[in-house]
Amino acid sequence: MATRKDTIFEQYLAPIARFFVDEDEMRKLHQSINWQRECDRFTDPNLIYPNYYKTQNFHGIEGGYLTIGAATSYDPVTQLALPPNETWVRQQVIDTIQGQPLRILDLGCGTGSTTLLLKQAFPNAEVFGLDLSPYMLAVADRKAKQANLTIHWIHGKAEHTKFSDHSFDLVTASLLFHETPPSISKLILQECYRLLKSSGEVVILDGSQKTLRQTEWLTQIFEEPYIRDYAHDSTEAWMGAAGFSAVHSHEFWWLHQITHGTKALTCTDFEEFDEFDGEFAVS
Repeated sequence: MATRKDTIFEQYLAPIARFFVDEDEMRKLHQSINWQRECDRFTDPNLIYPNYYKTQNFHGIEGGYLTIGAATSYDPVTQLALPPNETWVRQQVIDTIQGQPLRILDLGCGTGSTTLLLKQAFPNAEVFGLDLSPYMLAVADRKAKQANLTIHWIHGKAEHTKFSDHSFDLVTASLLFHETPPSISKLILQECYRLLKSSGEVVILDGSQKTLRQTEWLTQIFEEPYIRDYAHDSTEAWMGAAGFSAVHSHEFWWLHQITHGTKALTCTDFEEFDEFDGEFAVS
């Protein structure tokens, strides 16, 4: 696993981070998974990796997320990269949800950290995690089994899933949009809109675009090929353009941002409309 040596992380922070990262645990994880078997189990043989994904070295790792090293190092590094506490940050996704979803899709799920929280928060829901990396899905599945949670892991593209229209109550994405070009992020939100039932919710967790715009060095810590474009755009605007209503964002702990939107009800969701008093009768 080759890494770039000219990032801020490798030059200044890596020596400190190594004091906090349990490299023995990473080695144990590496050795505990039959990578060929597990990747074969999750890989969709018909999936064509998009260029924006397969040609970039995310986090300075040669080969990006399509490597064993990326899958084994992701959790330890992310625990340090999401201050003050990774679980607290991801919990904001759960706390933002307004309804009681019964079908949930977590896009760009990675090693499943948010996906597991969703299943724990909504134990009666059918939960799916989708990611482009079978290596990440192998780790996610291992974590789910250790937690005794049933989650469906899907190898696929967030901007073009194979699910039916109106098939989910909630779609989430954590730390995905800063790792995709804005043009793809917009397509992902259009896909979210297609997938959601009326009154369904979308929740996006990522870095604070305002903070990233104002603090250029934050975009240079890791090798993140699309983070500057992400910083200078607006998730709220993308969500509004996709058709979502009641769109709002809030920043927390300076570094992080949650954006929530709802797929509005339409007349086709009602059996009848009372023109006299303007009230809908829900079916």
